[in-house]
Amino acid sequence: MIELERPIRFEEVDAARIVFFARFLNFAHEAMEHFFAGLDGGYSRLIMERNVGLPAVDVAMQFFAPARYGDTLRIETTTARLGNRSATLRYRMSHRASGERLAEVRHTVVTSNLLEMRSIEMPSDVREIFSSHLEPDTRAGDEPRR
Repeated sequence: MIELERPIRFEEVDAARIVFFARFLNFAHEAMEHFFAGLDGGYSRLIMERNVGLPAVDVAMQFFAPARYGDTLRIETTTARLGNRSATLRYRMSHRASGERLAEVRHTVVTSNLLEMRSIEMPSDVREIFSSHLEPDTRAGDEPRR
């Protein structure tokens, strides 16, 4: 599991004074970039120099309690499923101070060559990051071709 803590910013709340639901996808992406910080050059080198991307093919979100401006969000990122070309990340988001569960996002990505826009076998260093944070009782499995 990789953890990221970040404050909720003013521009992330809506007229109801709670975090606008779509912002949770931004939080998940921030956590994904942090998840790959251990790669040589991090997530940015993976994308910009190696031309390897992880585009989303499926996203599911559940909400349990509101987040508000001034809160600090704690995001725990794990690998929920690992295939040959794709993986599913799980982001568990909670209120840092109280530990209250706020939201969960499941995000399936497919390893892709960004120049050719086609799926590719997962590079070994990317697979190692996913594998290092695989949830207990999760096994690599077959996946649909994309």
